[in-house]
Amino acid sequence: QVQLVESGGGLVQPGGSLRLSCAASGSVFSIYALGWYRQAPGKQRELVAYTTSGGNTKYADSVRGRFTISRDNAKNTVYLQMNSLKPEDTAVYYCNVATNLGLPFGSWGQGTQVTVSS
Repeated sequence: QVQLVESGGGLVQPGGSLRLSCAASGSVFSIYALGWYRQAPGKQRELVAYTTSGGNTKYADSVRGRFTISRDNAKNTVYLQMNSLKPEDTAVYYCNVATNLGLPFGSWGQGTQVTVSS
């Protein structure tokens, strides 16, 4: 079983950037698709981006062109580079193992808070 811990969130001004990291334990990290998800106050959790075991990537329309997901299998880590941040990106961000369609199926961690505000 893969366990995941998110980090890298914080407070940033609109237009700024953050890089989130998700470190995984377990020896089979490379076989999983991995996704980033977020949940804003009062809203359902939604898919932000995911990367398959083969390195293909998909993005939500709201973040395409601003966010980049990547993975380093040697470090058991998946990243989310977030640029041109907007107030509507404010949410708790989570990572999870996923199907090749981005559907999460692992346990949720505590997430990392991202707040975009001036």
